Amino acid sequence: MKFTAVVGIVPEDMEQQCVDRARELGAGGITIIQGRGISNETRKTFFGFAYDGNQSVLLMVLERQLSLEILKAFDAILHADDACNSKGLVFSLPLEHLRGMDMAQIQKFEQHLKDSL
Repeated sequence: MKFTAVVGIVPEDMEQQCVDRARELGAGGITIIQGRGISNETRKTFFGFAYDGNQSVLLMVLERQLSLEILKAFDAILHADDACNSKGLVFSLPLEHLRGMDMAQIQKFEQHLKDSL
C-alpha cells in the first residue's frame, strides 16, 4: 500500500466543508493549522493594512488512490463558483516511510481499495 500526504490550504470559511467532504470520502484523521495568507494581490485594507484573510491548512496522510479522490473533491469545492479563480490550493506529496499510523485506519484504507475494485 502506498501513502500520500495531502495538504489543502483553504479559506477559513470553507474549512468545514472541505473537512466534511474528506471525511465522507474516507479520510480518518485531519490535522488543521490556522494561518494567514499573503497573496500577490491585496484584497482588503483596514486602516492601511493589507488583509488577505485567514487560511486553514488541512494535513492528511492517506492511501494514494483515496488521496486522488480527495484532491478532486477539494478542487471542485475551491473552484465551485469560478473555474478561473481558485479560493485555495491542494497538493499531495508521496511518502516513502511512515510510522505511527493506527492499524484501524490502515484497515479502512484496505477496505476502501477493495470496495473501489
